[in-house]
Amino acid sequence: MLADGVGRLTTTRVAERAGVSVGTMYQYYPHKQALLFALVERQFDLIESAMRDASDRLMGCNLEAIAKGLAMAWLDAKMADVVASRAIYGIAAEFDLSELMSRAARCMTQMIEGLLADAPGTDFADRRSVAFMLAALLGGSVRVVMEAEASEENFACLRRELPKACHAYLTATNRSVVR
Repeated sequence: MLADGVGRLTTTRVAERAGVSVGTMYQYYPHKQALLFALVERQFDLIESAMRDASDRLMGCNLEAIAKGLAMAWLDAKMADVVASRAIYGIAAEFDLSELMSRAARCMTQMIEGLLADAPGTDFADRRSVAFMLAALLGGSVRVVMEAEASEENFACLRRELPKACHAYLTATNRSVVR
């Protein structure tokens, strides 16, 4: 249904697809905005859960494994439902999602900061800033492709190149690396 665009989404269409009455639908989602906000929250929760799982798996790993693991986990989470992921960017333009976005950014930054703190052979001047920038690199790269050029070729390029970009950034900011 979201594949038709957010503008064509109605609570009536969702009720029909879900096999419930419109009245039942309105009981839980009094208007389209409530329905869309619930979709965004669901997507954020799924992505956050996937990134927590990745963080748990990557704890104590080296920077290359962290970069690759985070990039692949992020891509897998965002691409699990490409239609919903793309719709979120459109919804974000229409509604104030700043609170949700801030929560997600804080969560990602904290997870990455924890990974960097536990990574062997690392010394970052400002680990929180590095973690924030890595989260922004992950999020921004995928968003550009999802919004503008969501093709299989570009997704394959992201899978190939995003881990390299993340690793290069982490290596460049690690003061323990001999240059």
